[in-house]
Amino acid sequence: MGRRRAPELYRAPFPLYALQVDASAGLLIAAGGGGAAKTGIKNGVHFLQLEQINGRLSASLLHSHDTETRATMNLALAGDILAAGQDAQCQLLRFQTHWQKGSNKAEKAGSKDQGPRQRKGAAPAGQKSGAETHCEGVELSVEDLQVVQTDFSADPLQKVVCFNHDNTQLATGGTDGYIRVWQVPSLKKVLEFKAHEGEIEDLALGPDGKLVTVGQDFKASVWQKDQLVTQLHWQENGPTFSNMPYRYQACRFGRVPDQPARLRLFTVQIPHKRQRQPPPCYLTAWDGSTFLPLRTKSCGHEVISCLSVSESGTFLGLGMVTGSVAIYIAFSLQRLYYVREAHGIVVTDVAFLPEKGRGPELLGSHETALFSVAVDSRCQLHLLPSRRSVPVWLLLLLCVGLIIVTILLLQSAFPGFL
Repeated sequence: MGRRRAPELYRAPFPLYALQVDASAGLLIAAGGGGAAKTGIKNGVHFLQLEQINGRLSASLLHSHDTETRATMNLALAGDILAAGQDAQCQLLRFQTHWQKGSNKAEKAGSKDQGPRQRKGAAPAGQKSGAETHCEGVELSVEDLQVVQTDFSADPLQKVVCFNHDNTQLATGGTDGYIRVWQVPSLKKVLEFKAHEGEIEDLALGPDGKLVTVGQDFKASVWQKDQLVTQLHWQENGPTFSNMPYRYQACRFGRVPDQPARLRLFTVQIPHKRQRQPPPCYLTAWDGSTFLPLRTKSCGHEVISCLSVSESGTFLGLGMVTGSVAIYIAFSLQRLYYVREAHGIVVTDVAFLPEKGRGPELLGSHETALFSVAVDSRCQLHLLPSRRSVPVWLLLLLCVGLIIVTILLLQSAFPGFL
């Protein structure tokens, strides 16, 4: 595909590592930071208000939550509660939006016709949690709930966090190879077990209580609580390599669009070692109940860094170490959209805006929107046009083809037609 550019939606004053979308409130939540190093780079969680302005999706900074010396490396969202992975800890945050005095929805609606919202200066000293609110008409407050240490290795780091289907528990994994499950919002530990030898790369929780984990030990495992159910073997129906070790990088559950009661599991496999001539990476779709591989396809030679599944289960979003971003069809694992080096540096997270029917209308003439963030501090927007729209040039081409076929058929039936 040709080189294209993705519109920049927002630029933060620090590297971005994690992303969540709250469609019901029209919020995009991006987090990151420079860590504990005294470089002057801040650490924070930014709440962005999404809205349609002049027919385009726009994001304006609604609230900045300072996380002091802790950079947020991973996020999970459950209603109005955020679980933020910061160093070796998991911090629970509760956020709430409310209208400022003297403001109303009519005033807010009127502001959409006047371009981006007016921005205020920094909040007065002493505001709760070091927060800053930047948008007029609406305010957002953030409350620190509980915090707990979730990793206990020599160099501890929480690498992933995930809520269960009813948001009553969350699971964490990190560099020590342990999975720990915590009650929400008390963060009382309810389960702990060794899942992998070495770091845990990703985890996914299914609605039946099953937990899928992938680690740097080349294994992907399915657990029922702390009991191993099965191991995943992606090369059973896929390519075979003699001396090419692959490891799992990411795992995500997704709905089956025409069968709402069923799930598919999607995993990413990447080469364990980089080579001068890089081998391809692979996507695998699995049956969500038997955990047997359904199909495996190559997804190019760029190393994949992150994976997301759209709410309907129709699309997969991929971010690459090279900064590229792609969207695939979940059923066929066929690529629909690709921007080469959209960020120019490693993409750290991608997230879909949920489809129409939830929260404010934000998609306009598009029905699929993917957000990406990277170490370059930028948040970018990737849009797929509505599948119901057909390009004019394609309609013209079909009409011309139909006319030619009709003429040929008439000429063969009636030799003297022309």
